[in-house]
Amino acid sequence: MRKLLVLSCLFTALGLSAQDMSVITVKSVEVSNGVVILTVSQATPTQGKSSFDLQCNKGASGCQALEPGNYVMVRLPKNYGMYDCANVDVYANKAHPETERRLGEYCLIEK
Repeated sequence: MRKLLVLSCLFTALGLSAQDMSVITVKSVEVSNGVVILTVSQATPTQGKSSFDLQCNKGASGCQALEPGNYVMVRLPKNYGMYDCANVDVYANKAHPETERRLGEYCLIEK
C-alpha cells in the first residue's frame, strides 16, 4: 500500500511539471444561469489568444467565483478534468501547483 501511494505521488508531480503554467489576471466575475464565468487576460500568451473566459458549473466540486486579481493557471492534458473542453486548474498567485491546493477547475473558452 505504501509503494502505491509513493508511486501515485511521483506520477502526479511529474504530470504537473510537464504541463503549461501561466500567470493570469481575472478581470471580472459573472454568474449566469448556474454558470460561473471568469473573464481572464494573460500577459504573455503561450497558446492562442491573450483574453479568454474560464467557466464552471456553480455548485460543482472545484467551481469558485474567484475575486479579480492575479492567479496561476495550469492547462491540464487532453481528457483530464471534469469538463468536455480544455480544462485548467487555477491556483493562488505565486503558488506552486505541485505542493499547493488548487482554488478551482474550469473550462477554458477562447473568445
